[in-house]
Amino acid sequence: MSHNHSHHHFEGDDQSSKKIGWAFFLNFSFTIIEFIGGWLTNSTAIMADAVHDLGDTLSIGSAWVLNKLGHKQANSQFTYGYKRLSLFGALFNAIVLTIGSIWVFSEAIPRLFNPQMPQTEGMMLLAVLGIAVNGFAAYKLHGGSTLNEKVLNWHLLEDVLGWVAVLIVAIVMQFVDWPILDPLLSIAFTLFIMLNVIKHAIETMRLFFQASPSSPSVDEVKKELLNINQVQEIHQLHIWSLDGEYHVATAHVVSYCTSLTDYNAVKSQVASVLKPFGFANTTIEVELAEENCRDN
Repeated sequence: MSHNHSHHHFEGDDQSSKKIGWAFFLNFSFTIIEFIGGWLTNSTAIMADAVHDLGDTLSIGSAWVLNKLGHKQANSQFTYGYKRLSLFGALFNAIVLTIGSIWVFSEAIPRLFNPQMPQTEGMMLLAVLGIAVNGFAAYKLHGGSTLNEKVLNWHLLEDVLGWVAVLIVAIVMQFVDWPILDPLLSIAFTLFIMLNVIKHAIETMRLFFQASPSSPSVDEVKKELLNINQVQEIHQLHIWSLDGEYHVATAHVVSYCTSLTDYNAVKSQVASVLKPFGFANTTIEVELAEENCRDN
């Protein structure tokens, strides 16, 4: 028994793709301005934020490309379609952010011992621009229904908060001679980036190695299936995720069926028990109690 239901709402996806594309170009242009601005103002905090924004630009870019590719139909080579490509995007992003973070640390740490006063007027100007650009992008993506849009919206809001911090530090340094605040802020930003990278890398690796998703858990699904009348045991139950959003389940269901009517009843009960879990694809084999399982 195999069924496959698709979650695609093309009109919504097209809208989501446009929004994501729009946010990508905005972020990409602004990241370039930031790197130049960080260099001109001599501010490591702005450089750290530029790396953070570069990471967001990459995740928006890969989300945009994968949003388009993910809807390509499955074929004889990629029988599950292209959803899994997003894991590659996430891994690539993690590598770039790690390299960027090491670079920021190498710039910022020496400055703790030999602080240099950045150009605070330029920092304030860039911070106001950063709040405006990221705030506008977050507003554009606000209310998006796809997981991609929600994640990106959160990223952009984080950026707004980062720029608020830059603005506050620049205003303080404008009036007080505390140049050490600049490398301190850049190190704080970079540690925050690295914590996120590690968290996402662990999750991506779990999916790469086909760990079962945390929800629905294998135990939950097994318990529901065992509640069905005439089901004796469940084995070879595997749940894995294509991309963290679309899950696949396979199982052998051992039943006491004695007639074709019973067999059909068990199959339709299994289908209705699995439906609320929202699997993208399920393959269930119903075995009779006295049958030997070929996979054991």
